[in-house]
Amino acid sequence: MRHELREFEDAAVAAHKAAAFIAERAEQSILSKGTFTFAVSGGHTPWPMFEALATMNMPWAFTVIYQVDERAAHVRSGERNLTNLRRSLGTVEANIVPMPVEQDLEEGARAYAELLPERFDLVHLGLGPDGHTASLIPDDPVLEVSDRLVSATGEYQGRRRMTLTYPALARSDQLLWLITGPEQREALARLLKGDTSIPAGRVVSERSLIITDPTALSA
Repeated sequence: MRHELREFEDAAVAAHKAAAFIAERAEQSILSKGTFTFAVSGGHTPWPMFEALATMNMPWAFTVIYQVDERAAHVRSGERNLTNLRRSLGTVEANIVPMPVEQDLEEGARAYAELLPERFDLVHLGLGPDGHTASLIPDDPVLEVSDRLVSATGEYQGRRRMTLTYPALARSDQLLWLITGPEQREALARLLKGDTSIPAGRVVSERSLIITDPTALSA
């Protein structure tokens, strides 16, 4: 898959530019069809992006946020992507559809799949040093799931997870990758080369934009 690459001077600027891109896409989507469906990933990297988005003229009343992935943890746990998403958005009254990870994960995955839109207007993704994206984890059976939109994973970094699968991510009209920091350098180089041996390299979409900073790019 071909990616558009935009490099900014540091991680803070990259996060702000990513937020501005989301707000722009939201406005375009709402003008054309009245709603904006947006799926967001976890991890630390997007927190500044969400904080910046909360300060922008974002049409929240017409926006529905879905989760790309989530850890199986208590709803108030600091490990939950949902907890950190809400914290980053602050006082914004966002319509978030949370992944039901406090029940049986397989049942929860089936239930969440029923809530997903036919298409996502935008999906935000990150990239781990091991090449994972969403919770599509190296060597996990979830990588071979092709008949479901949402699936449970095995244990990774101490937690099982729920994640959108490759077929679900392929239903995105636009991918937005926010990838900053030197620990992502090798994985980003492989993603840009189209290396399908890493999980992120197997994601497909109609359009894909990578926003990054100099520390994440190979010399």
